Amino acid sequence: MDENQHIWRVWADQAYRWGINEWTASLLDGIGPLSFLGAQAIYLVQPLISPLLPGDHLSALAQLLEEPDQTRAFTMLLREGNPQ
Repeated sequence: MDENQHIWRVWADQAYRWGINEWTASLLDGIGPLSFLGAQAIYLVQPLISPLLPGDHLSALAQLLEEPDQTRAFTMLLREGNPQ
């Protein structure tokens, strides 16, 4: 998948626990080309929101939104069923 697969797995596990995995996958599908703008916004505010997310999660999120292949792969991960 990607070098950020371990981070994606953490996010997917949390989405399953909260019951928002399908909603999140639908949101990622729906925003399509606008996800690139979301990635740029993350890069812009990264210094301000970096205390909210551990380690390299912000960079992983920005990369996920920037690359359509990564977005599709993560969406598939969310829809594959509960990983637990």
